[in-house]
Amino acid sequence: MKNYVETTLTQKVFRVIIALFMIVAGFSHLTFNRVEFQAQVPEWLPMSKDLVVILSGIVEMILGLGLMFWKKQRVNFGWALAIFYVLIFPGNISQYVEGKDFASLDSDTARLIRLFFQPVLIAWALWSSGAWKAWKTRND
Repeated sequence: MKNYVETTLTQKVFRVIIALFMIVAGFSHLTFNRVEFQAQVPEWLPMSKDLVVILSGIVEMILGLGLMFWKKQRVNFGWALAIFYVLIFPGNISQYVEGKDFASLDSDTARLIRLFFQPVLIAWALWSSGAWKAWKTRND
């Protein structure tokens, strides 16, 4: 599969937006929201909550930076970000089921809406990075 495909200006703009979001989110995991993110780690995860928050923050920053700046691997970073969103989805479900508040996710309705937004993030990562196009044209 191709690691790089041309993308439109719209895709580039949306790629920068999602990349910046990931960089800021990752930074917040390591600094000002660290304790709040620890409270979101599901109880059933057999790891230190602080370690999960630190590692996920580092991964988020790497994915955001890679998506923004590593042009020749952009498709791979798009796939990696989509997979990351899939991997954190059980935590989002746990947050909804356990009724854990975080920022604007302070009601069951808000937490439920967030669950439906997760596929949008997955599609956004794949589309804006050109990963969908690379997959569709992989045999060309």
